[in-house]
Amino acid sequence: MTSLTLSPALGWPVGGPVAALMALFAAVEIVRRARGLSGDETTASCVRRVLMCLVAALMVLTPSVTSTTTSRAVNATDVVVAVDVTGSMAVTDARYGSDETITRLDAARRAVDDVTAMYADASFAAVRFGASGTLDVPLTPDAPAIRNWASTLAPEATSVSAGSSIDAPLDQLVSTLKQMRDQHPDDAIVLYLITDGEQTSTRTRRTFSTLRSYLTDAFTVGVGSTEGGNIPMIADGVSGSNASSGTDQQWVTDPDTGQPGVSKMDEGNLKDIADEMGGSYLPTSASKTVRDGMSAKASKEWKVTTTTKSRTRATPVVWPLAIAMAVLLAWEAGAQFVLSRRLI
Repeated sequence: MTSLTLSPALGWPVGGPVAALMALFAAVEIVRRARGLSGDETTASCVRRVLMCLVAALMVLTPSVTSTTTSRAVNATDVVVAVDVTGSMAVTDARYGSDETITRLDAARRAVDDVTAMYADASFAAVRFGASGTLDVPLTPDAPAIRNWASTLAPEATSVSAGSSIDAPLDQLVSTLKQMRDQHPDDAIVLYLITDGEQTSTRTRRTFSTLRSYLTDAFTVGVGSTEGGNIPMIADGVSGSNASSGTDQQWVTDPDTGQPGVSKMDEGNLKDIADEMGGSYLPTSASKTVRDGMSAKASKEWKVTTTTKSRTRATPVVWPLAIAMAVLLAWEAGAQFVLSRRLI
C-alpha cells in the first residue's frame, strides 16, 4: 500500500518555517502586482516568480511516497546437548525405560536420541566433557549427525582422569551459548546436560548461573543410580563397553580403602545445577525417560514460530519539482537576457 505525504528532509522544525517563508514571498509578489507596486514587471514575470517560490516551498517540504512492507522473522529452537564422558559413565548401573541394566553412557546415548526426536524442527550442537569440555558438533539442523555423534562416544581413559569435575564443560558452554545468542538473538536456546552428577575433584564446583542469561530453558538429565556401581579400569583406546566385559575386569580402586571404588549418581548436584540455570532436573530410570519428563512438554512450546512485522518507509519524490524549478529558472534567465538586450 502506497500514499503521498510530506516529509521534510530538514525536519518540520526547520522545513516548516522555510516553506512558510517561501509561500509568504509568493503572496507578497501577488499583492505587489495587484496594487501596481511592481513597476514595469510583466504578468508573465509575476506568475513565473510566484511559481518559483511555491515550487521551492514544496521542495523544502519534501513530498514522499510511503510504502508498507511486511517482513517475517523465524524464531527457531537451538538445542545444545552436553554429555559426560568421565570414567564413571562406564559404570553399569543405569536403566532407561526398561529393567535392562546398561552403562550410564548407553543411557546418555538413548537420551540424546529422544531429544533429537522431540525437537523435530530444531538445530543442534553437541558438547562432550570429561577432563575438559569440547564442542564436537557446531550448530546444525542435521539431527542424524547428533545421533551418530552420540553413538561414537566413549568414556575417558583412566590414565587421563583426574577426578570428576561436574563444571568441566562450563567454559565451553559459555563460549558456545554466547556465540549462538549473538548470531540468533530471536531463537529459543535449550540446554540438556546429561551426566551422573558426580563430583570427586577436591576443587570447589563453579556455579552454572553464568549460563542463565543465554538460555531459554535448561535440563539436567541424571543417568545411573544412587546405589552406584564399580568403575571399570579403561585403557587408552578401549571403549567402556569393551572394558566392562570379561571375567578379568579390573576396577578403579579407592585409595582410602584399597577396594574397588563405588560411583553413585549425585541427584543433589543435578538438582542444584538445574536450579542455577533456571531449569529442571530429569531423572532416568526403568520407568522414566527424557520423553516422559518435563522436556517433552517444553519441546511442544518451542516449535518453530513465525512473527510478521509491518514496516512503513518514506521515499522522497523531489525530481518532478526539480525539473519544474529548472524550467522556471531557465525561463527567468531567458527573460532577463532579452530585457538586457532591449536596454542596450
